[in-house]
Amino acid sequence: MPPAPVDLSVFSSALTTALAALRYGETPEELYEPIRYSMRMGGKRIRPLLTLLGAQLFTDNWQPLALKPALAVEVFHNFTLLHDDIMDQAPLRRGQPTVHTKWNPNVAILSGDVMLVRAYELLFDIEPTLLREMLQRFSQTAAEVCEGQQLDMNFETEPQVSIAQYIDMIRLKTAVLLGFALELGARLGGASVEDADHLRRFGTDIGIAFQLRDDLLDVYGDAATFGKRVGGDIVSDKKTFLLLTALEQANEPQNATLRSWLGRNTLETAEAKVEAVTAVYDQLQIRPQTEALINEYFQDALFHLDAVQVPTERKALLRGLALQLMERES
Repeated sequence: MPPAPVDLSVFSSALTTALAALRYGETPEELYEPIRYSMRMGGKRIRPLLTLLGAQLFTDNWQPLALKPALAVEVFHNFTLLHDDIMDQAPLRRGQPTVHTKWNPNVAILSGDVMLVRAYELLFDIEPTLLREMLQRFSQTAAEVCEGQQLDMNFETEPQVSIAQYIDMIRLKTAVLLGFALELGARLGGASVEDADHLRRFGTDIGIAFQLRDDLLDVYGDAATFGKRVGGDIVSDKKTFLLLTALEQANEPQNATLRSWLGRNTLETAEAKVEAVTAVYDQLQIRPQTEALINEYFQDALFHLDAVQVPTERKALLRGLALQLMERES
């Protein structure tokens, strides 16, 4: 049974209103309309929500302190998606044509560049005593996200990738921005460096757990609720935790089966490939191993949340959101 949804309507409403009011520029239209189009695509807005919840842990006055910085996190995240779609040659994003498809790659690159500039501008209202620290942390996080994307691209052609390398890649590409979003909100709300660091580590661990769960659902999820084709990672030979673990643990016949399917990515062989590779996963108990690692990161995340020095009741929304993201009851 999935957990009861937490009521984040106050935060979501504030974000929706502020995002709708954002102005990126007017002319040339070809530069700014793709940004507006990209930002209108929606999404869960998890990262700016985390910034607001990080501030709410320490102050009831979170809106004037954290709203614009939360928007910076969301604009930056969408900038990374714009450029990732170009690199992946993705035709769709959230069910809509990607910017480089609707316009062209050059427009998408330049519009993304402006989004990065606007993200920095949205941080300028931070309290002066914190501004330098937060800009440095934001810059570091932004570079780490790019490092993760480069590693992900490298892995496509590298014959050998270790599980540790894969975990580090998803930490950089996906998880560090979740951690920074919480750290940013916490510091703006008045958190100590120690408490903000615990929240950063909470967000990072949740991010790794969430990506591992996404890997798992790609193989074992229900297509209707997962929102995309089950087995897509298998068909495309994506080096996920599941595949890397299977290659590491497989006996000779199992290894031969896996290797025989790598590189066979046609539509005609897709169904048979998913069936054959999943059968090896089942033999090796890859699913429970993945679930165990997800739980390990999730429990580590909760340890860091418990260590934050605020009353337990103030953590309820953040804990509830984490449970909801992982579809856990406790």
